Amino acid sequence: MCSKTFTFCSLVFLISITLNTVAAAASSCPIDLSYVETFPWDTSLCIAPNGTHCCQTLLSLFGIGLAQHLKQTSMFQLPNATASAACLSDFQSKLSSLSLQPTLVPLCFPNTTQFVSSPASCAGILTVQDWTEKVGAISAIDTSCKGDLEGLTKCSSCLDAGLSVTNLLSGLGPNNTKCFYFTVLYAAGIVNQLGPDDPRTGACILGLPLSTSAAKKSSSQVSRKTLLKWVFGVLGAILGILLAVGVIVMYRRYDLKGRQNARHDEYVSSFRASLLPNSGAKWFGISELERATDGFSQKNMIGQGGYGVVYKGTLADGTLVAVKQILDMESLDSKGDEEFSNEVEIISKIRHRNLLSLRGCCVTSDDFKGKRRFLVYDFMSNGNLSDHLSNSNRRLSWPQRKSIILDVAKGLVYLHNGIKPAIYHRDIKGTNILLDSEMKAKVADFGLAKQSSEGHTHLTTRVAGTYGYLAPEYALYGQLTEKSDVYSFGIVILEIMSGRKVLDTSNSSMNLNSVVLITDWAWMHAKAGSVEEVFDETLREEGPKSVMERFVNVGILCAHVMVAFRPTISEALRMLEGDIDIPKLPDRPMPLGNESYRSSFGFSTILESERSRPSFSSSIVTPSPQT
Repeated sequence: MCSKTFTFCSLVFLISITLNTVAAAASSCPIDLSYVETFPWDTSLCIAPNGTHCCQTLLSLFGIGLAQHLKQTSMFQLPNATASAACLSDFQSKLSSLSLQPTLVPLCFPNTTQFVSSPASCAGILTVQDWTEKVGAISAIDTSCKGDLEGLTKCSSCLDAGLSVTNLLSGLGPNNTKCFYFTVLYAAGIVNQLGPDDPRTGACILGLPLSTSAAKKSSSQVSRKTLLKWVFGVLGAILGILLAVGVIVMYRRYDLKGRQNARHDEYVSSFRASLLPNSGAKWFGISELERATDGFSQKNMIGQGGYGVVYKGTLADGTLVAVKQILDMESLDSKGDEEFSNEVEIISKIRHRNLLSLRGCCVTSDDFKGKRRFLVYDFMSNGNLSDHLSNSNRRLSWPQRKSIILDVAKGLVYLHNGIKPAIYHRDIKGTNILLDSEMKAKVADFGLAKQSSEGHTHLTTRVAGTYGYLAPEYALYGQLTEKSDVYSFGIVILEIMSGRKVLDTSNSSMNLNSVVLITDWAWMHAKAGSVEEVFDETLREEGPKSVMERFVNVGILCAHVMVAFRPTISEALRMLEGDIDIPKLPDRPMPLGNESYRSSFGFSTILESERSRPSFSSSIVTPSPQT
């Protein structure tokens, strides 16, 4: 029949050949996988019984073909499932020719459609044009992944660029699990001029292990390749988790910060309301004090006491200040708050050249650092009186000693008589007398100060102060009057004039029978007519003896055991200035250090139980020479 209709039979034959050709093309792999047998990759991991460790290697090896396909077609993955299955089948055949188990491919690639193009793979990218729209014409890998990447530095730079671009793509939408693989394909197939089938490109960008012979040529590249493989492998898995965790953490931190700020504001408002509204103290913010002290740095710490640390600070206007931070507020409880509030209320209301000025205060509370209290004072550059008396290199001259005694007296006169109601300091001592740049004295530390009750003697069950400086009637019975400060002032006068400490225990280490109070010692010399023995050795040839003797006698009189024999502070100041005569020194009872005196009045208990109250004022200055 065909012989009669040759033309028709020829047409049928040509159509049959064309259909067979099209079918064969549809079922073939568009990638040339011949490189599998020639590329110097390390097959040892795939020879091991457990092929799991080989899967990453095979993924990188298959990536060479995909990168070549990308370079030729601009398509990141295969067109359909049929082509993908064909490529995996060819891939399996090539591995079998290398004597590798044929089961590796189905083991490592159970989903034969994983290499098929899909908009859901990575930010909707299918082609190089899509990539350019998402990433831009020039990205980090376009400049970092060119040429020979065998060197560790170059490969590391390419790796860092790949991580940067991968992070960008992964952030464009959810489920972008293949973005790291797309980045690798683009870098190897499009960016690098050597091509994906070059061992240097495959080892660095694709993280493909090289055979032993190839590895010897680039040992530094092998270590970098391993890092690249792990980083790219882990990145895709954990990126989404990290992003979610980051959002949750930021939200909780923001929410926690908001609640902390609310509690802090409520606490500060409550604390400020508890103080006198017209106290005049400035309320500093904690951030302002942190800037002034350089974050409360160690280099700015100028002293430390039992209850706090003091830092030197510089305010925004350049003013030098001392910032006292009260420590351990949780253990101090209400007592610490009471002393803090007391000092703020009292000292912020008084203004006198011989009283230390309080510039302001700060309170703060948070969940991490707890309650914190700060007092801000004028900075006193010459330290405290005790530093000068105890340091032979900082000995005071007679004019300086005289000036300091008169300055302290004037400050106390103002507290007792210059304001109503009067204020009793209760802790006059050397460490609470500070010296400015001109050696002018200022009385400091009003944490224990008490306001008097008009016309009444103040009785208290809580005796506060420092042993040796406490008036006997106050130490024994809690009887507080203006002459309690006068007693302490008398002790300070004797310390300044003699250079001795209030308690002399040099004969025995705190043996009660060996304690000698400075008042007993000075009275002994005055009674014997040898007042000059009380003078500090450096003063005996310096000042007028009659004036210095007057100062010693005023000190003895002020520190008399009996309240009735003590002058008021105003009378003491007039005596010191020579405006009125000093009465004859009255006899004293047996020395306070005498054992029978202590036994009669329970004084040994006082001595053993009293401890010096830690003084902040000793730290609101430059460091002492020992530090």
